[in-house]
Amino acid sequence: MPLMLETVADLWELHTGGAAVAVTTSGLVGRDGLARLGRGCARQAGERFPWFAARLGAEICARGNHVAHVGQRIASFPVEHHPLQVPDLRLIARSTLELSALSTAEGWPLVVLPRPGCGAGGLAWSEVRPVIAPHLDDRFVVVTIG
Repeated sequence: MPLMLETVADLWELHTGGAAVAVTTSGLVGRDGLARLGRGCARQAGERFPWFAARLGAEICARGNHVAHVGQRIASFPVEHHPLQVPDLRLIARSTLELSALSTAEGWPLVVLPRPGCGAGGLAWSEVRPVIAPHLDDRFVVVTIG
């Protein structure tokens, strides 16, 4: 099985070009039913798509903190249970398996995601890559924000 690809790119430019995007998220939902988007690409998704926080909040309330197709080729990718926690490598591993299954079910030929848990999350790519790489084939492109 060919392995995931890595590149420096803009997540949202690739989405505009037709790729599905996995947005790293937490599992926190406010009393208003809106997912708390925090920082990074989750916040960017909320700014670009006004419906994102409500749909993600509904998914988390209905199914828990799992990967979900939120809409318009955008999937949630849980990396932490609460935005103030350090990202959880076990949750990242589970999210990787769920994203792979969702991508197959949706027929997505190209899925981009940022380095999960890295950046604002504080994890080192050297500790995250071995957790996700064995489960992602060449449909998946992990981007470093350029």
